[in-house]
This record gives sequence, structure tokens and C-alpha cells, in this order.
Amino acid sequence: MPDSIADIETPWWRGAVIYQIYPRSFGDADGDGIGDLPGITAKLDHVARLGVDAIWLSPFFTSPMADFGYDVADYRDVDPIFGTLADFDALVAHAHALGLKVIIDQVYAHTSDQHDWFKQSRASRSNAYADWYVWADARSEGSPPSNWQSVFGGPAWTWDARRGQYYLHNFLKEQPQLNVHNPAVQAELLDTARFWLDRGVDGFRLDALNFAMHDPALRDNPPETKPGPRTRPFDFQRRLYNQGHADVVTFIESLQSTIDAHGVYFTVAEIGGEDADREMKLFTMPPHRLNSAYGFTYLYAPKLTADVVRAAIREWAGKPGEGWPSWAFSNHDAPRHVTRWGKAGNRDRLARLTMLLLVALRGNIFLYQGEELGLPQAHVPFERLLDPEAIANWPQTLGRDGARTPMPWTAEVPNGGFSTGDPWLPIDPAHLPLSVAEQKHDAASMLHWTQNLLSIRRASKALRHGAISIIDGPADLLMFERKADAETLLCVFNLTDRPLQAARPRDKASMLVALDDAADGEILPPLSGYIVRL
Repeated sequence: MPDSIADIETPWWRGAVIYQIYPRSFGDADGDGIGDLPGITAKLDHVARLGVDAIWLSPFFTSPMADFGYDVADYRDVDPIFGTLADFDALVAHAHALGLKVIIDQVYAHTSDQHDWFKQSRASRSNAYADWYVWADARSEGSPPSNWQSVFGGPAWTWDARRGQYYLHNFLKEQPQLNVHNPAVQAELLDTARFWLDRGVDGFRLDALNFAMHDPALRDNPPETKPGPRTRPFDFQRRLYNQGHADVVTFIESLQSTIDAHGVYFTVAEIGGEDADREMKLFTMPPHRLNSAYGFTYLYAPKLTADVVRAAIREWAGKPGEGWPSWAFSNHDAPRHVTRWGKAGNRDRLARLTMLLLVALRGNIFLYQGEELGLPQAHVPFERLLDPEAIANWPQTLGRDGARTPMPWTAEVPNGGFSTGDPWLPIDPAHLPLSVAEQKHDAASMLHWTQNLLSIRRASKALRHGAISIIDGPADLLMFERKADAETLLCVFNLTDRPLQAARPRDKASMLVALDDAADGEILPPLSGYIVRL
């Protein structure tokens, strides 16, 4: 029974722990080396045992896989490499039987160039789909209509001889930009959301949502003047006009209204770019917009410091009218954080510390498959790279393939138990000793540490949806409180590689959880932390 009226009114998703599954790499049931929906269904017991609230499935829709599913050719069907709609229905039914909600990706900013809509749109300037994508005439000398650059390198415009015009693509040229300004396009996208809600999904993760609308005047982006690494032409511009148009909010309100009409569902937007925090707040402003949003505060942070965490807390402190944040340290688009933030000798301890920090943050938290095992970024030789971004930027970046390699289930069988066939990406031998089977029966493993932390979070109102406030102290010592009703928790972290002075509660009985020796003495060891009741 709920403890109070407030418990009744708190939706299931507020403070939820959501486990991201990358379908190509989770479990392969048919032995072709590519993960599939039946393979996911067969492995869901592992996810349920972790104690998460929901799974998020990256795209499994019909696609030529130029961007591994984020180039959708049919929004309302399953690609044959992943299975069938019946397989999806079976997955949803099994997940629900295990108490797991199911969240799926929706990619509304662009489609595949193999989508029937685009095939018709490029055929002429006068057919019913002519304005479903972003087309524009060449400048007088034949150059593209604006100076916009694509995320994956090169101009964001490609010439199409059939139309005698350029079409916009903020990502690959195989991902033409939908004209979401068009009411007919919006109506079709809303119908797509209804289709999946009717099939039993519990919410949506909205990919690259701030790219959904552009400046119709096609104004040139100004140059970027701030210092920073620039590995792509995209990095040389301030992206003021190719994304983030104000009318995105109107579409968001229509989408949320459509979803709310079906019941209590969860919506979370992925928002990147220099204006991410403002757009995240704009897109999630109560009461009629999205439930949550997450950006790349941690996903692209080259180093984890107390200042980075404090800045994120201050940005999302729970001010009146502010939406609800979501946080992720790793996902399919970013190198695994234990490699980004750690060194070869401290990655196991860093994995444990960052899991403790993640469960202590205010907001929803996302775990990426393998994060519960402490997986580092996999090594993928250049000749085995498949991700277009990784290939284009090699060797300047770690790339995305190393975060997408197959899940290691057991070290005792070929391919780590992922598939009986040759995996689409190689399994890093360094992942095998960290497999699920190797950790499952070891009470001291990272897997059990994760299960314990998620159990603590689930049982604590303060951690799940309580307020957060920073506690002043030494610059390198991260301290904050979480509070709900009569429960107050002090969270203390040393994110550095040296010991720090930290006042200690004398009553060890008040210690909720501590990383190894973090609860002893008044010196907080490197890469350690604890949560204590006050």
C-alpha cells in the first residue's frame, strides 16, 4: 500500500532506473552473428534481476542500416535481422511479466533515403510527398543553400538530380531530414506513436529531437569562436539555424498530448549541442511537455570531477517550473565511461564508484548494457570498424563501435555466449573475464555491487525522487544531500586519485552504503565514496 497521497501521485517513471539494450549486441537467437528480439527476450531475466524499472530498446525498425537502425525505412515494422512484430509482442509480454516497462526509440528528425516517403519526395516537386523533406535550390553559383555542416562530416546538403535541388541531412546523406514543420508529417509521426502505444510500449526515447526543425530561411551558421577540440567541420560552427527551431515546442506538446491520452507513459528526449541545458528545460517544462530529457554532460565529459557534477546539480536543482532530468554515463553513442575517465589499473574501482554516484543523483538514471559488469571500451581494429563516424574520425576519437560490441554472457563458450555465429563486431578478449556468468556467483563482483545499489535506491524515497542540495567543502570533495519526507542522506565522493580529508560520522550504523574502506577513518581514499543517513 502507498505510504501517502504523494506516493499515489508519483508516476512510475519519476526516479526510475532504465537499462539500455542495443539490439544488435545483446543476444543472438538465430546464430547469424547479429542480436535480435528473441535473443533479448531470452536474456531479460538477467535485466530483471538487476532491479531496474524499465528497458530502453535502441532501433529495431526496418532499415538499410547505414547508421545501424537510426536510418528508418519503415517506422511501423521490425527489420528482418531483428525478427518480426510477433517477436516484438512476445518481448513486451515477457518484459511486463517480469515487471519491466518497455521504452523504444523514436527517430523523428530524419528517415532513411530508402523510406517510401523519401522515394516519392525526390521523384518530383509536385507530388503529395514533395514537402515532407527539406529541399532547397542551389545558390546562384551552384553551391549548397547554406553553410550547414553534418555531424558525420562534410556539408549537410546533398544534390539530387531528380529534383534538381539539394536535400538536407544533419547526419549521413542516407538520412534525409524530415520537414517536421509540415503538419502532414507531424500527423504521421503522431500516428506512429499511437501504433507502438497500442502494441504495449510504455514510453519513448526521442532521438536527436532538437534536430527535428530547422530555420526555414536557411540562414548561415556563424563560426564557433570558443576554444575546444575540432575534429569535424561540424565543430567549426555555432549550430544556430540547422537545429533547435522554436516550433519544436509546439510539436512536443502535440506529441505529449497524444501519449497522455493513452495513460501514464514516459517520454525522454536526447538533446545535444551547445544549447542543450536550455533546450532540455524548454522541452520538459511542466505540465504539457515531455517528462524528461538528457544531454551529454557526462557522456562526452573527458574527465569526471567534483566541479562537473556540481555544475550539473546546480543546473538541475529542482527550481519551480523546471522539468525532471535524466542522466547517463555511457551509451551506444559515447565511449564507455570507465575508459574515458579511468586508467588501466583503476577501472574496476572507478566502475564501482561511478555506479554509486549514478544511483545517488537526482533524476532518472540510464544504465547501458554491460555497465553493470564494469566493461571498458572494447578494442576494435580499424579493419573491423563499421560505424561511419568512427571510420571518418579514426584515430582521433575512440569511436562508437567499441561501445557496441556484443554483451559477454559467459567466458566458457565461443563468442562469449552471445551467438553461435561470427559476431558482427568482435568481442574483446578483455571482456570475457567480466562476463555475466563469471560475476553471477561472486558476491564481491561488480554485478552484485550494482544489484545492491539499485536495491538501495529503490527502497529510498530520498534517492529515488527526493530533493538535492550541494554541501560546501574542499574543492575536490563532492558532497550533496538527498532528502524526502523525514529521510535525509549525505552523499560524499572522492573522485580524485589521491586521499582527501573528510569528516566522518562516528555512528557506523547510520552508514547506508560505502565503497570498501570509505567508511573507515577520517581520510577518504582515492576513488571512494559513501552514503550515510543523517
